[in-house]
Amino acid sequence: MRRLALLTTFALSFAHSGSGFGQDAAPDDSNPVTDIVSDQVADRVTEVTRQLNTDERAAEVSAGILEPIYALAEHMSFSAFHWTAFALMVTGVVSYALQLVLGKLVVLSKLSLSLTAIISDAAGLSISLVGLFLTTQAAAENSQFTEHPASVLSATAVGAFAGLILYWWGQRQELQAVKGRSTASR
Repeated sequence: MRRLALLTTFALSFAHSGSGFGQDAAPDDSNPVTDIVSDQVADRVTEVTRQLNTDERAAEVSAGILEPIYALAEHMSFSAFHWTAFALMVTGVVSYALQLVLGKLVVLSKLSLSLTAIISDAAGLSISLVGLFLTTQAAAENSQFTEHPASVLSATAVGAFAGLILYWWGQRQELQAVKGRSTASR
C-alpha cells in the first residue's frame, strides 16, 4: 500500500510539475506552508525516482513490461495496422469530444449532470488524443501510412463516422440514465 501511495505521489507530482513537457512554471502566488510540503514531496519523489532508476529489479520489471510491447509493435509495423489504429483513435476523439461538449449540454438541459460521466468522458478523450498522437508518430516512423493522403483521409472519415455513431449511442444511454434517476427520485 505504501508503494502505491509513493507511485501515486510521484505521478501526481510529475503531472503537476509539468516535468518533461516543456511547460513554463506557474506564476509565483504560492503559500509558504504548501511550498514546504511541496518541496518535501518533490524531494521524496526525486529520491524514489533515483532509487528506482538504479535498482536492477526495477530495470528487469520495466524490461519485462516493455519487451512484449516492443515485439508486438515490430510485428504490427505495416500501413493497414496504422490505418486501423488511426481510425480507432479518431473514433475515440470524436465520440468523447462530442460527449463532453454536446452530450453534457443536452443532459444539463434536462437539469441533470453526472460528475462521473464527465470524468469518464474526459479520461476517454485524453486517452484517445494521446493514442492518436502516438499512432501518428509510430506510423510516420514505421510505415508509409502518413505518406498517402488517401489513407489518412479515409481513416479520418471512417473514424469520424464511427465516432458520431458512438456519440449517438452514448448520448442515448445518458438520457436513459437521466430518466432513470428522475423516476427513482420520485
